[in-house]
Amino acid sequence: MFKGSITALITPMNEDGSLDLPSMGRFIDWQVQQGASALVPVGTTGESPTLTHDEHAKVVEYTIKSVAGRVPVIAGAGSNSTAEAVAMAQQAQQAGASGVLVVTPYYNKPTQEGVYRHFMAVADAINIPLILYNIPGRSVIDISVETMARLAQHPNIIGVKDSTANLLRPLLVRRAVKKPFNQISGEDGTAVSFLAAGGDGCISVTANVAPALCAQVQQSWNDGHVMDAMELQDRLLPLHDALFCESNPVPVKFAASVLGLMGETCRLPLAPLSDASRQKVKDALSAVGLLD
Repeated sequence: MFKGSITALITPMNEDGSLDLPSMGRFIDWQVQQGASALVPVGTTGESPTLTHDEHAKVVEYTIKSVAGRVPVIAGAGSNSTAEAVAMAQQAQQAGASGVLVVTPYYNKPTQEGVYRHFMAVADAINIPLILYNIPGRSVIDISVETMARLAQHPNIIGVKDSTANLLRPLLVRRAVKKPFNQISGEDGTAVSFLAAGGDGCISVTANVAPALCAQVQQSWNDGHVMDAMELQDRLLPLHDALFCESNPVPVKFAASVLGLMGETCRLPLAPLSDASRQKVKDALSAVGLLD
C-alpha cells in the first residue's frame, strides 16, 4: 500500500525545452529529505503528453536511480493507446519501479468495457502494482465504481488515484471492492477530507513546492492529530488554489522557479504563466510562509 504525501513530480526543463536532469537530481534529493513518502515521475504534472518515448523512459530511469531505494517510485505509464501503455508499464517494471500509475484512456471515449479491457491488458503484462488514475476532468471518461470493482479483482490492480473531487467515491469504492484497496486523493484541496472518507494519502501537485508541509498534513492525521492536520490544510489552501489558476503544471513550475528549485519552462502547447497569475502564485507562496 502506498500512503502519505506522494509528489506528482514536475519535469525540469532548460529554456530550450530539453530535459534538465541535473536539476531533477537535486530536486528528487530535496523531495526525499523533505518527507515525501513516494514519488511519481512522468504523470500529467510531469508533462508526459509532450515527452518522447525515449525521454519518458529516461526520466523514469533517472528518478529510480536518484531515489536509490529511499522511497517508492510509482512511474506514470498512461496512454490512450493500450499497446503504448503496456510498453511503458513494462519499461517501468524493467527499470525497477515500485508500481505504475495508469490514466484512463483520454480522447478515445471508450465504453466501460473498453476501460476495463485497457487496464486489464496493462495489468496482465506486468508483475508490479498498478494504480488506476481516474481523472474525468482531463480524460472525459469516468471509471465507474462497478468497473473499478471488476478491475480490483486483478491481483496487480491495487488502488486508485481519485481526481474526481467527489468525496462519496472513496466510500462507495470501499463498499464495492472486496479486498484492501489503496485509495489516494489526486486533489490537493480534498487531502484531509479524503483521509476522513477512508483514503490513504494524496498524490500531490502542491508537494512539489511544499513537500514538508504536505507530509506534515498526512503525518498529523495518521498520528491522530486531526485538528493539526486541518489547520495545516487551511494554511495550504491558498497555495492549492493558486497552483491551478492556469493549466497544471504551468503555475507549479513557476512557483518552483521562484523558490530556486528549477526553471519555469514548460513545453508547448502550455504557454508561460500570465502576469496576473504570477502575482497570485507569489502571494500564495508568501501566505503559506514559503517566500519572504
